[in-house]
Amino acid sequence: MSLVVLLTDFGEKDGFVGVLKGVMLSINPSLRFIDLTHHIEPFNITEGALVLKAHYRYFPKGSIFLGVVDPGVGSQRKAVAVRCGDYFFVGPMNGLFDLALEDIKKPIECRLIENFTLPRVNETFHGRDVFAPVCGYLSKGVPLELVGRKIEYEFLLKWEKAVEFEDRVEGKLTYFDRYGNAITNVPCARYSKAVFRGEEIKVVSHFLAGERGKLNSLCGSFGYMELFVPLASARQLFNLELGERVVFYF
Repeated sequence: MSLVVLLTDFGEKDGFVGVLKGVMLSINPSLRFIDLTHHIEPFNITEGALVLKAHYRYFPKGSIFLGVVDPGVGSQRKAVAVRCGDYFFVGPMNGLFDLALEDIKKPIECRLIENFTLPRVNETFHGRDVFAPVCGYLSKGVPLELVGRKIEYEFLLKWEKAVEFEDRVEGKLTYFDRYGNAITNVPCARYSKAVFRGEEIKVVSHFLAGERGKLNSLCGSFGYMELFVPLASARQLFNLELGERVVFYF
């Protein structure tokens, strides 16, 4: 049985997630699903890309990732199905898949979705009418080549990489998780300290090793360095904002 992993900004109120699954099950009744998350901040492609990049590798080979964070739905942005390494990615070509594809470091086969859509496509809901049916057919073993013509994959995400120097790496805050921890764009490595807002911050190995009531840092599960406060929200306690600069020293 094939597995489809869903990542969207739909939330759970309006039935949008359920109808995606209904369409796919109508095509392949034996299909399995995992909801990675449906709580990406609305329209936040960067957040969706970061979450997908952090987690895709922990799913079985052959998994199909259905990603819908699609503020450009119905516009000229391309609807695509992609194979890279051991995985498939189906959704809008708007940067949502960029970080994962870059991380896989394998050739990318990108197909413009021209076939297997529902007969009547609503231009406000390509998740249901375009992406879900394609995932359903791919899960049944339909070759990717039949989805549509081959096109060049375009990396469109405006992702600012951390800058590495001889003694340090300079980055910024890019995402807040549910606990108020601040994930940076600085890749995990062995750092001696961090500096944020002119103050030195300890680098520790796990959350409870940090000092209570103070900012600390560690290598988080996203694969990037994080700022945190033990058993509290760093975001709230220190009024952290996305884009603030942070420096980690080797």
